[in-house]
Amino acid sequence: MINITFPDGKVREYPAGSTALEIARSISEGLAQKVLSAKVNGEVWDATRPIHTNATLNLLTWDDKDGKNTLWHSSAHLMAEALEALFPGIKFGTGPATENGFYYDVDTGSRQISADDLVKIEEKMLELARQKNAYVRKDISRADALTFFQGKGDEYKIELIEKRGENEALTLYQQGNFVDLCRGPHIPDTGYIKAVKLLNVAGAYWQGDETRQQLQRLYGIAFPKQKDLQEYLVMLEEAKKRDHRKLGQELELFMFSERVGSGLPIWLPKGNALRDRLMNFLRTEQEKRGYKLVTTPHIGRKELYVTSGHYEKYGKDSFQPIHTPREGEEFLLKPMNCPHHCEIYAHRPHSYRDLPLRIAEFGTVYRYEQTGELHGLSRVRGFTQDDAHIFCAPEQVKAEFLNVLDLTRTVLSKMGFKEFTAQVSLRDPNNPAKYLGTDENWRSAENAIIEAAQEAGLTTTMELGEAAFYGPKLDFMVKDAIGRQWQLGTIQVDYNLPERFELEYIGADNKAHRPVMIHRAPFGSMERFISILIENTAGKFPLWLAPEQYALLPISDRFIDYCRQLQDELAQHDILGIIDERNETIGKKIRETELKRIPFMLIVGEKEVENNAVSVRRQGEGDKGSLSIAEFVAHFKAEVEKEA
Repeated sequence: MINITFPDGKVREYPAGSTALEIARSISEGLAQKVLSAKVNGEVWDATRPIHTNATLNLLTWDDKDGKNTLWHSSAHLMAEALEALFPGIKFGTGPATENGFYYDVDTGSRQISADDLVKIEEKMLELARQKNAYVRKDISRADALTFFQGKGDEYKIELIEKRGENEALTLYQQGNFVDLCRGPHIPDTGYIKAVKLLNVAGAYWQGDETRQQLQRLYGIAFPKQKDLQEYLVMLEEAKKRDHRKLGQELELFMFSERVGSGLPIWLPKGNALRDRLMNFLRTEQEKRGYKLVTTPHIGRKELYVTSGHYEKYGKDSFQPIHTPREGEEFLLKPMNCPHHCEIYAHRPHSYRDLPLRIAEFGTVYRYEQTGELHGLSRVRGFTQDDAHIFCAPEQVKAEFLNVLDLTRTVLSKMGFKEFTAQVSLRDPNNPAKYLGTDENWRSAENAIIEAAQEAGLTTTMELGEAAFYGPKLDFMVKDAIGRQWQLGTIQVDYNLPERFELEYIGADNKAHRPVMIHRAPFGSMERFISILIENTAGKFPLWLAPEQYALLPISDRFIDYCRQLQDELAQHDILGIIDERNETIGKKIRETELKRIPFMLIVGEKEVENNAVSVRRQGEGDKGSLSIAEFVAHFKAEVEKEA
């Protein structure tokens, strides 16, 4: 017999070799029908894989992120089986689950898959799904795996196998007539997949290398219920209308230029005004909490990032080193602000009385993303982080973490994100080589985050393997207006960078001690945050944040001077807007201002000039009547107060 420990702490005995699916069935048949995979000792397994030793067990369903990923990964294999049936001789690259669905990179030779083929592939997938073929896991030697895929003539799988160690264990998975090289896990059988939609076909270089073979990447999504697919397709249509790339162009917020370079955003005046308002809001909140603002260079010596460990972990994603006339000297565009902030701390001695030291920066960093991975503002090569680092004594960690939690909640609430959960990202105990630092430091950091989250009353989920390489973190997962989930805001506890940079402070005992470093970024990346904000609001920003808060619309040129006086007067109340001086009808001006999503339209004619007033229209709400300037200012400020 073996002891199985459940998430609530209860322990039950089962025969050795029991599977998670059998254990679920012993609890209830209804539960067993929902189980897609299981987390065994923190590692996601097939629900049908035997458990031979005492273990912790978390049964995963569609409601769990790992449960969804298991179904989507299995759907990629199902799509591959359908493709092999429809396109004999097809070769397969890799086919993982993604944030929303799955893809598979394939090589069909001279016969390219078109958008017209997708329906046919979907139909074949559903035909195969109805056969309820089991996903069967099989251990295989490296030599036997090579023999199998050499027989199929699939050079992509052969290359993947050859990259593995000589004695590394490999696994194959088979469902129906399809066999794939795969670590798993997978759902019990294909019958769990009830609804499928293939979304598009794109090009993708093998292994992301632009010098290698170009394959076709088929994107799709699958669900355990048809109803879920229908809801997703409705959401997808709404998401298209809200696409920040489309709205950003229409509202003249930002642009890209191939002459400047792919993935390097250029902020236009309106977008820059929006960005400045966000940054000014956070600056004010930070100053209330004792942060000191700093500015660091856009480059640093390569040795700086070698010391921090970022070069080891991010080197391949960095831009190539910048060589100077001095032999052997190399600089990098900075991929992170943290090492620079460590140097700020180190530039003078510190006492325990100086701590906590909170320093913040809107620092622009650079990482080389593959061209195919770039996506508007949400995936770029140059982005600005609302970065801050708190250097504190170990006994101050929890209090500082709680302070940062409060700041992050304030930011999310102000931006209109009311619904969120907190994901506690821990290291993967089965992959220690992925992380820096001692077990003791990791345990201290993880416990500090868990205790602070509990004390703050946050709804949390635990995710093994999602920690940063230098420390665990807490990520805020928010839902937007159409139900999509985004990761916004992160807080990380780090015992390792202070160690690597040999940072110290003199304690009350007059001895040297090592500070703890807390990393935090409520927005994360300004670019990504604004992309989400655009889509969440559909471009209709909160009044306090709108880059243009009103448009003055004179009925004729005779009233332009009056509009300019009003513009100056409103600016004194920090209400900023534009005058539409075009020689157009007032009806056309109103229609076009509505499309620009400017919150207020202030119409000016003879009557308004005589009464020192404006005729007010609210975006999306229509006519609000005539108001004196004082009344409009009061109305405007009352609306902003409601948004607080």
